[in-house]
Amino acid sequence: MIITGSAKLAGVMGWPVTHSASPRLHGFWLERYGVDGAYVPLAVAPKDLVACLHALPKLGFAGVNLTVPHKEAAVAAVDSLSDSARRIGAVNTVVVRRDGSLHGENSDAFGFLESLGAGAPNWVATDGPAVVIGAGGAARAVCVALADAGVAEIRVVNRTAARAEALAGSLEGPITVMPWRERSAALSGAGLVVNATTLGMTGQPALDMDLDPLPGEAVVFDVVYTPLRTPLLADAARRGHSAVDGLGMLLHQARPGFAAWFGVEPEVSPELREHVLRALEAQA
Repeated sequence: MIITGSAKLAGVMGWPVTHSASPRLHGFWLERYGVDGAYVPLAVAPKDLVACLHALPKLGFAGVNLTVPHKEAAVAAVDSLSDSARRIGAVNTVVVRRDGSLHGENSDAFGFLESLGAGAPNWVATDGPAVVIGAGGAARAVCVALADAGVAEIRVVNRTAARAEALAGSLEGPITVMPWRERSAALSGAGLVVNATTLGMTGQPALDMDLDPLPGEAVVFDVVYTPLRTPLLADAARRGHSAVDGLGMLLHQARPGFAAWFGVEPEVSPELREHVLRALEAQA
């Protein structure tokens, strides 16, 4: 790809940033659509985040993604927030507007719903309660997405009850907190269960949860994508459930930022999925 002096610039800020799959992901789209642009990793220490964000307009950047540990800190550093970023309490996408102001967005809820729709097209919000395991940033995004989709009851289960209660208290939506010891019982009558924790990730213990109470037609979603088939998803597949891995959420959440920065609505294709998966496997 040839980059000219008119190239559009974007990137990802993190500390560290070497783990990020975003350059690989956006690089694929830049090549696929023949965009005169570049997407680069930016190693930014937490103490430098505000200064680096405010330098984006001066450097000619169209915007950036944010990864750990910057998502929450960026909420106070941008000039305006989308509704989803405000409710989730985190920014993963920054768009530099024409006047040089910084607009913070969060595309995780969008990415979750798009991935869920692609991986389990028969799921609808009226299928029954949704069970969300976890109370961190990913869980907040999932709860916002489910509430907006019209799920009538969202059961949040977390090892630390206080964090689950704090999540429920800060989000608008039909959220009920259930004790960790009742995580399997919480599945009764559910149409969807989402693991929004790191349990099951490479190097982490598996999520210890009995799926027996879960109705056979329910969907099981895991935000983890390393490995692609977690113990939870393997158990779900053995029981005949639709099992959706977390890679699709990673890919779909990138679409709004790419469209805003480079002016092209990108597609999540099987080729993109394989391209990013190979990069993740090489890092493992």
